[in-house]
Amino acid sequence: MSAESVRAFLAEHAPDAEIIDQGASTATVEEAAATLGVEPGRIAKTLSVRVGDRVVLVVARGDARLDNRKVKDALGGRPRMLGAEEVMALTGHPVGGVCPFGLATPLAVYCDHSLRDFDEVFPAAGSRTSSVRITPDRLAAVTGATWADLCRPPEIESGEGLPPT
Repeated sequence: MSAESVRAFLAEHAPDAEIIDQGASTATVEEAAATLGVEPGRIAKTLSVRVGDRVVLVVARGDARLDNRKVKDALGGRPRMLGAEEVMALTGHPVGGVCPFGLATPLAVYCDHSLRDFDEVFPAAGSRTSSVRITPDRLAAVTGATWADLCRPPEIESGEGLPPT
């Protein structure tokens, strides 16, 4: 049902968006990047988080990490990742296939500015083997997402660009 809800959503809101089903796992950023032949940053991971009493989706480049301080400043609380059962119940998508398209429950979507580092990104498409090829601005537009600064860039994660200690 999940992949079908994504196909129906995209047929209505973005019929030009290309759904790619490789038949191989794209459930993790690393698997998706290898399967699609792209760098991990181009994988648009969708994180299901609880902030206070609400659940939101954060879509970010695959190699970025949520920054608790930025999320608290932007959304008013510390983010807490949802468990797999709650993710499935609220989004209608299994972990590894979660995306902001064709949701079972209306949820606020936030696109991290990090996605704009790329001309095209590849979010999941409701299954553990499918993705969508789409521009970051188109992704935000079709999902009604709000752009926000919620993640640490990968350079900080890896230690690159930091002054020596």
